[in-house]
Amino acid sequence: MGESLDAVVAGHICLDITPEIPPAGGGIAELLRPGTLVQVGQATVSTGGPVSNTGFPLRRLGMNVALMGKCGDDAFGRVMLERIRAEAPGAEAGMRVAAGEHSSYTVVIAPPGIDRVFLHCPGANDTFGAADIDRATVARARLMHFGYPPLMARTYADGGAELRGIFAAAKAAGATTSLDLAYPDPAGPGGKVDWAPILAATLPHVDLFTPSVEELTFMLRRETYDDLARRAGDGELLAHVDGALLSDLGRICIAAGAAVALIKCGYLGLYVRTAGRERLEALGRARCGDAAAWADRELFEPSYAVERIVSATGAGDCAIAGFLAAFLRGLTVEDALRTACAVGAQNLSAADSISGVRTWDETAAHVAARPSKNPVPIALEGWRYDEPAAHWLGPAKA
Repeated sequence: MGESLDAVVAGHICLDITPEIPPAGGGIAELLRPGTLVQVGQATVSTGGPVSNTGFPLRRLGMNVALMGKCGDDAFGRVMLERIRAEAPGAEAGMRVAAGEHSSYTVVIAPPGIDRVFLHCPGANDTFGAADIDRATVARARLMHFGYPPLMARTYADGGAELRGIFAAAKAAGATTSLDLAYPDPAGPGGKVDWAPILAATLPHVDLFTPSVEELTFMLRRETYDDLARRAGDGELLAHVDGALLSDLGRICIAAGAAVALIKCGYLGLYVRTAGRERLEALGRARCGDAAAWADRELFEPSYAVERIVSATGAGDCAIAGFLAAFLRGLTVEDALRTACAVGAQNLSAADSISGVRTWDETAAHVAARPSKNPVPIALEGWRYDEPAAHWLGPAKA
């Protein structure tokens, strides 16, 4: 049977190529003006996507983790496998190498202080399906986390049958399940899919749902998303999010079947909504430390202040790793949120996705030190600020 595992992290993986870019005072449009040559520094080459960006930090945080992804038998694929071996020796065994396919890669345009732009090739991720999941390995794991189906064509084809099958099989194997999304290109195939029915069919098999507010609004409240985008113009869509929208999205996720909805809100922080005790007691092998204390909660945890941000690439994936590590260790929902914010903040100190992440003991000390938090400059009407805990309690039972 093999040794037991804390988690399997599966799904999208790519090679990230991140050039060092000097500060761009005029914004991304000024930086990338047509016909200009932009001088940059050396490039950081690392693996990207949740298989590495969530899987590697989970390992750094003390979890026994297996990885499952897919690449081609090309030069990028060989570099990808080398990077996996260097960070997690032996973990490359979970990778499927597809003959004749090309590997996924992303060019990350991440000027300091400006939200990132990604030039992405999905590659072998587009052919990843249920057959690429090693069910025997999942059967040894307490939790299976799967990420980025909007960037994996086979998973959302035919109404999301493959995605639904992946999660139904994991639940049947007794694992607690976790799902992360990705923001698709609105003009691309993933952005043209009707995600509402796909999520409605999949979420009954999902215990922990960890999308971003932009992704979830785009998929479930498209008119609201378009309105927010119009209001934001060239600015940040996040600046126009409010507590009412977060509560609405959280309610939808829980009503659809998820036990925990963790919604990433970028530089603002993290929102969480949880189901009732009965649903939380129906998780797989990974359980809440205290289901009664986790039940029927609605919280907003502000992000931690960071003195110098090098890059935000992979920050959301790292925050998820922090949350999952705390969940797997039986911590409270409050401490799981704090740990997620701490690991997300650690990520910001390095140019790549994972180098800034510390060990579990260092992260626990980081949280215990009660670092300062960023202000939350959005409307949270009907919410209550808990000063001792330094977070917000939502209108739902908290």
